[in-house]
Amino acid sequence: MEDPTIKPDTSILLDIVRMPMPYGKYKGTLIKHVPTYYLEWMSTQGFPAGRLGMILSTAFIIKTHGLEYLLKDIR
Repeated sequence: MEDPTIKPDTSILLDIVRMPMPYGKYKGTLIKHVPTYYLEWMSTQGFPAGRLGMILSTAFIIKTHGLEYLLKDIR
């Protein structure tokens, strides 16, 4: 049973569309534009700890499950 006091952090979606990738091959590219194959590779290596890892893993889930429409109207 889900805890009704726990609310999702919707700012993660804002970060996906606004935050540039801070390092690596796609440094400077908005996370929403980082290719799926790169996020897949990162998932095999292990996403970084903390908020950045949460942002990247959420972007990975969105892209691999065909949910990119969730990001369409967010600016």
